[in-house]
Amino acid sequence: MPAPIPPDGPATSPRPVDEEFLHSVGKVLAVHLSYRSRAEQRGRIPEHPSYFLKATSSLSLSGTPVERPAGTELLAFEGEVALVIGTAARRVSVEDAWSCVGWVTASNDLGVYDMKYADKGSNVRSKSGDGFTPVGPRLVPAGAVDPSGLRVRTWVNGDLAQQDTTDGLVFDLPRIVADLSQLMTLHPGDVVLTGTPAGSSVVVPGDVVEVEVDAPGTGLSSGRLSTPVVQGEVPFQAFGNTPRVTDADRVDAWGSAEAAGVTPGMSRPVLAPELKAKLESVATATLSANLRKRGLNNVSIDGLRPTRSGTKVVGLARTLRYVPNREDLFKSHGGGYNTQKRAVDSVGEGEVLVMEARGEKGTGTVGDILALRAQVRGAAAIVTDGGVRDVSAVAGLEMPTFFANPHPAVLGRRHVPWDTDITIACGGTTVQPGDIIVADDDGILVVPPALAEELVEDCLAQEAQEEFVFEMVRRGHGVDGLYPMNEAWLQKYEQWRTERSDADPDEEPK
Repeated sequence: MPAPIPPDGPATSPRPVDEEFLHSVGKVLAVHLSYRSRAEQRGRIPEHPSYFLKATSSLSLSGTPVERPAGTELLAFEGEVALVIGTAARRVSVEDAWSCVGWVTASNDLGVYDMKYADKGSNVRSKSGDGFTPVGPRLVPAGAVDPSGLRVRTWVNGDLAQQDTTDGLVFDLPRIVADLSQLMTLHPGDVVLTGTPAGSSVVVPGDVVEVEVDAPGTGLSSGRLSTPVVQGEVPFQAFGNTPRVTDADRVDAWGSAEAAGVTPGMSRPVLAPELKAKLESVATATLSANLRKRGLNNVSIDGLRPTRSGTKVVGLARTLRYVPNREDLFKSHGGGYNTQKRAVDSVGEGEVLVMEARGEKGTGTVGDILALRAQVRGAAAIVTDGGVRDVSAVAGLEMPTFFANPHPAVLGRRHVPWDTDITIACGGTTVQPGDIIVADDDGILVVPPALAEELVEDCLAQEAQEEFVFEMVRRGHGVDGLYPMNEAWLQKYEQWRTERSDADPDEEPK
């Protein structure tokens, strides 16, 4: 395996990225979110860097076409500074980390958002396709450049789409290397993709994406990394995950609703009226029992009470997350038309706005004005594991709110509204956008949409049996052998069910 840094000392001149170099790469690591411009575009600034792995088979050279996989629409580019490790690094300090980097070059961290739903953060399906990590065309010696003075630019069909410098990083390059070295040994030849700035968007077959990393004022540059986009012809097979997109994915991939051509609230998952009616007709206790039969024991949102008793709620989840209040973050994210207000303003007809408040009871998470706005928007309910302000007024609305406790304090006492339409935790369970929320006086359940049809049919069958059992107990029968039913009682139940329409309701089953 060729070493990126010659054994006689640090590299002093650029070298080409070639097939030999690609074959020397041991692993490819990538940072999820690192540029402030991108973080602000996404509406969240992470406290620490987070990472994912890409397959080395995703590496390719400048000029190599990349396929947009058959059946997908959202192939997105991400121009990035790529670091090539020169000397082994394990638990190095931030001060020493840059000395472990041998080379700097350009990369394009391509990915298909159509497969992101199945990755759960790993990005294996969405970002490890063949050719999804082009690098090059030249390696710039790391020792010859300032890690805070690099510039990355991306062009699509000759038009500048991205431009930023490493001075705009939330996490500087040495910190990224040092942090990764806490987790694993970085070996010579390993490649670290350091995140993309704002401006990433979607490309289509026929487009050409170019990325360049340079150090302005030094004359050192990676050169332009060129990647033509072509259409793939081989479809995904049904034995694995197949492409699937929502409007939220389109907005993320294109960078904005306007660029994606999406009208907020226009094309969301829909709960079929027939399925909704069936779910409304079964008890939450029956749903809970049948979810348990499928191994789902942690699907109840616990510890909450409704503002309106006797109300059955069935709707698709929209999610909102609060993070603990930090004064500087509340100043930047808490005022004006913040995430909380945007979430309420975009909730759709029949949807349930579910809030993650970490079980914090020391302040309100919604009050009468926003609850009224959600009702006017057609929301089925609000669910929060935090407090509610103006509880009497909120209780007076037709739309129910499920909450932990009343509290008079405003949001900023304990919370910063942070992000929406992501996976959250509420009342001790996980809730994803599009999950089916079923709630009544007995409790709140989270039903995975993929199970709902099968689940509700089993619930209806169970409730029909329990109706029979209830009637038999009413007539004086003991529960031994009847609840649950043994074979003899099951036969009587089938007879009762078959003859029910014609039988005298008071007639004893034979």
